[in-house]
Parts: sequence; C-alpha cells; structure tokens
Amino acid sequence: MTASGARDRSIALAPVRWLRRTAPLDGRDARWLGLAVLPGVVAVVVYLATNPYPAYGGGLYAQIAAEIAANGYAPPATVPGYALPVPFAYPPLQFYVFALALDLGLGPLTVTRFLPAVAVVAGLVPAYLLGRDYTGSRAAGTATAALIALNPQVLEWHVSAGGVVRGFAFLYALTAVYAGYHVFTGDGRRAIAAGAVAVALTGLTHPTYALFVVASYLVFWAGLDRSIRGLARGLAVGLGALALASPWLAWVVTTHGPGVFTAAAGTHGGIGGGLDQLVESPSVYRLAPFAAAAAALAARRDAVVAGWTVAATLLFFQLRFPYAVGALALAVAGVGAAERVAAGGWPAALSSPRRRAGAAAALVVLASAVGGAYLAAETTSTTDGTTPSFLDDESVAAAEWAAAETPADARFLVLGDAAEWFPALSGRSIAVGPWGVEWASAGAYDRQLTAFEDASTCNSAACVEAAAATVDADPEYVLVPKGRYTVRGETVVQFGTLERSFAVADGWTRVYETDGVVVYRAVGYGDPSG
Repeated sequence: MTASGARDRSIALAPVRWLRRTAPLDGRDARWLGLAVLPGVVAVVVYLATNPYPAYGGGLYAQIAAEIAANGYAPPATVPGYALPVPFAYPPLQFYVFALALDLGLGPLTVTRFLPAVAVVAGLVPAYLLGRDYTGSRAAGTATAALIALNPQVLEWHVSAGGVVRGFAFLYALTAVYAGYHVFTGDGRRAIAAGAVAVALTGLTHPTYALFVVASYLVFWAGLDRSIRGLARGLAVGLGALALASPWLAWVVTTHGPGVFTAAAGTHGGIGGGLDQLVESPSVYRLAPFAAAAAALAARRDAVVAGWTVAATLLFFQLRFPYAVGALALAVAGVGAAERVAAGGWPAALSSPRRRAGAAAALVVLASAVGGAYLAAETTSTTDGTTPSFLDDESVAAAEWAAAETPADARFLVLGDAAEWFPALSGRSIAVGPWGVEWASAGAYDRQLTAFEDASTCNSAACVEAAAATVDADPEYVLVPKGRYTVRGETVVQFGTLERSFAVADGWTRVYETDGVVVYRAVGYGDPSG
C-alpha cells in the first residue's frame, strides 16, 4: 500500500478508533452487563406475570397524555377530570411519549403496564457503568446494578404504572450522574455535553429526580474536584441543561406564573423530607443507608460515596434515592473487602480470576432467583405492599358504565385508589382527591388528601358526606367498592356496612351494582321527575 493510501485509510478509520476509545462499553463488558440486567429482567417478568393491571396510580398521567393528544400536541393549560383543574406544569417529556403511544392505538392500561418495564431494565445500564467506573471493577458494576434491581423500595416506584414517568426519570438521572462523575474526574467536553443532555432529560421528566441529580453533582464537586475549574465544569452542565429546558420553563411561567413551582415543592416530603422522617419516625428502613455508608468508609475509606449516601438519606423523603446510592456504597465496600482478602492470598477455591468471576456470576444468578421468588410471593399475596393494583375488573367495568350511562358533566366521589384512574377510564370527573392539586397549593393538596383518605375509610354515608363537605365537594354520584380495596396503597376491607348505610340514607339511590362495586346517585340528579 502506498503512503497516501495508508494515510487515506488511517483517516477513514479515525472515527472507528475514536468510537472504540470513547465508547463506555466494549466486548469485555458483555458478560458483566448481561448479569447486571438479569435481575431487572426477572423482576419485570414476575411483575407482569402477577399483575393483570398496572400497580399503583397512573390515571392522571394517562389523562394528561390524552389531553396532549387531543390538543394536537400543543400543551394544554389545564387538565380536567380531577377535584381541581390540574395546571399542566408537569415536566412534559414522558407525557408526550405517552400521548404518542395512545395515538399509535395502545390503551392507557397497556402503556402503563408495559412501558415502565423498559425503563427498569434500561436504567441498569448507567447503574452498571457508574459502579464499574467508580470502583474500577466490572464485577462491582454488576453488583451495583443488581442491588438496585432487587431492592423493592426502588423497584416498586419504577415498574408500576407511574413508572411511565418515574422509571424513565430514574434512567435519565442515573445517566446524568454517570456523566457527572466523569465531569468531575476530568473527562473533558464529551462528559459535559452528555451531562447537560442527561440533566435536561431528567428535568423535563420529573422535578424530584432532577433535584437528586443536582445534589449528586454538588457531592461530586465537593468530593472529587473542589476547585474553581471543577465548579466551572459543573456550571457548564447546569447552564447547558437549563438552555435545553428553557422553552418549557418559559411556557410554564408565562401560563401559570412562577408560584406553581413553589406550590408543588411543599408536597411529597419536599427537600429535607428524609431528615424530618428520620427525626419523627426513625425505622430500620430509614437507617439502612447509613450502614451502607459506614461499610464504604470502613472497607475503602471512601468518604465521597459515604457522604453521598448520607446526603440522599437526609434530603429526600423517598427511600429510593438513598437506596440507589447505597447500592454503590455496598459495591465499594465489596471491592474493599476483596482487596483485603487478596492482600492475604485468595482461598484455593478462588485462586484464579476465572474462578472469582464465576463465583460472582453465580452469586448474581442466585440473588436474581431468590429476589424473583420473593417478588412473586409479595405480588400474589392478598395484602401486596410492593405492587398493589389500584384497579380490578369490577372498577374498570364501573368506569365503563359511567362513560356510557351518565351525563358528561357528572362528578363522582370514588372511594379507594381506583379514583385516580376513574377520569381517564370514564371521561367523568372526580370531586375529591389529591391528584395534581399540589400544583395549586400545598394547603389545597393536604385538604384534598385528608378528605379522600377520610371518605375512603368511612363506615357510613353521613361520614362520607362530611368528609366531602370539608373541601366543598357536592358529587352527584358516589362509587363504593365492596370487600377488599386499597387507600393510598394500604389494604382496606369493607364488610358491607358502608353500602348498607347508603342504601337506607336519605338523598341517595342505587343505580349500578356488581359483586365488587355499587354506585349511588343523588336523588333528583338526572331524574326529570325529581
């Protein structure tokens, strides 16, 4: 080959060499990454096999997506169907994905049952990469991902119906954190650009996950590169993300005013909610991340990941954040323990790298099997606390009846968690419920939440009416579930007292009943003779 030909070939192959040099994954990762996602695959398969309806709530998200699709993909100012008109101030990205799925012909229950599974498995990729790069060990990367995948406190909020938003927010947040680690360890413009995009995606998906990313970046700056240059790199990521998200921010502020953000910030625990919870009601679940932090300190003197774990525990009410960071802390502790064993000589059974890798792989497979069996036992129990379904055949049929047989402007008081799904499935409004009210004010949210919980656990019609009156609700219909149902995810059992009370109460008449649901209409409403 001539010199010019060699030069031309070198130029042509330059992008390939650059990709090989900069790609976060290569062939050596294949086995470890496969093991990393295995527990997630097992978890979603078990969940889908044992949950004919999506777990937890996703009805408000479905209603928002339907409004977006109906509005020609222009953002609607408000979303109808709930106790108060819901200001559309939610970060919009995943709602547009949801709307597109609806336009493609998928039903809201199908989307909220299957789409979160994609995020759960995909989120284990940046978890693996972060664990691998932070510890310098592929086995530790696998351990980090596996510990996240097998943790019910993390899994339940991402595989369930709300995972159409939260699951993807977690995926984007872990990607942003992985990029942030490289931002503060000197990986150049590529990490800054990737970080800006990932932070923007997180911010355009869920505000709490965006705050988790911001807190993580502050910890990384303080622990990895506490310098003006490091601060500048972090600010570059933040400003880039802000620029990407600015069209949405400008629209929200113009449409609803800046107060909509401060209203929502005071709900769902707020910043510092973890500390409040630790002081008010400490539990082994709240204290567990501190053990992971201590293990990282003891095994490898890693103050960065230990401090990150503690910060996440104190800042966030939601345990999924400290548990995710704690997974990395435990992986760090495992690496430290392995280093100590290696210093004294490996046992004969683990004398070669191949044997150690095989033992690690076997451990992950065993953990996946045990974790899957545990999840299956939880999700098939009558008091499933991990992935409780808010819906069943009876509640869906009741919503379909309401859509067909009641006036379009009818307002329902729906007792139990099926209320969150009712507007999306029936096209009718609910009169009481906290969903979306946080964007109005924290006070209104608390009042609606209290009224909903009180009404849903009443044993008499008078009690239900009194609970509704606390928020000036005057519903035309009351939907009463029979037997076992959930209120805020907690199982409640009715033994017929409430429906008997409505049956003899003045002002109500029964208009629909099945084995699982009974609906009462206010006397005179919809009756020409009334």
